[in-house]
Amino acid sequence: MSEDNSENVVTDKIATEKVVGEISEVVREKAKTEDREFRGTGRPDIKKLFEAGAHFGHKSSSWNPKMAPYIHSKRGDSHIIDLEKTVEQLAKALPFVTETASKGRQILFVGTRKQIRDIVKTAAESVDMPFVTERWLGGMLTNSATVVSQVKKLKMLEKKMVSGELANRYNKLEVQRFQEEIDQLNAKYGGIKELRGKPGAVFIASAVADAGAVREAAKLGVPVVAICDSNADPTLVDWVIPANDDAIAAVELITDYIVNAVREGAAKVVKREEKDKIEK
Repeated sequence: MSEDNSENVVTDKIATEKVVGEISEVVREKAKTEDREFRGTGRPDIKKLFEAGAHFGHKSSSWNPKMAPYIHSKRGDSHIIDLEKTVEQLAKALPFVTETASKGRQILFVGTRKQIRDIVKTAAESVDMPFVTERWLGGMLTNSATVVSQVKKLKMLEKKMVSGELANRYNKLEVQRFQEEIDQLNAKYGGIKELRGKPGAVFIASAVADAGAVREAAKLGVPVVAICDSNADPTLVDWVIPANDDAIAAVELITDYIVNAVREGAAKVVKREEKDKIEK
């Protein structure tokens, strides 16, 4: 890297940090006057979001003008996402997620980008929620008949495999083929085997990568909470979380906030059930 380029990188970094510093100061001042409570979810931390790179948007040439309300400024040829808006949007979305989970409703986690699949899957499994991380198949929500049929087939084959029924009836090669079919079905539908009809909400780790999931959820009237980068179309998203969806650390941090909100809601369900048992 040339000396001139190095100076430009340093200058851009200082300018960016100044912008985030300004945003952070605004958030601190608001925190003194606003009475927001997140209880177990914790207040979204603008500093952590900054450190995770949540503020870096795409090049201004590829942005979506509909994301304008969530853009703070432009540095060089790239947009800087307004982290104050990110915190504000999380402040609205997290209580909704908690409320949904407290009603015993399922929240479907979606994240099919290769680099975030494990994050989304681990998050969903930690709170016993359904997920889609391999590929969003058209009709996963809107064509429930086909999905239910495939899930039933998967469960039936798994049951027969575990019980030894397939091994008793077929030779080794045929059993191997059944196992391959099970693996293929699990790759497509494994995460939604326990999905009980229409979910109460959908959390999407990238509104751009999984635009199909956004459209299907919106078509069914299922509330969508989604991370929206500067190139996303937030039109069909109910709870827009403006952030860099290419930054693994940022996606993981925001997903953790969602998980904690779900966990808080689920705890309310448990308390309610325990109370009902005592009263009976």
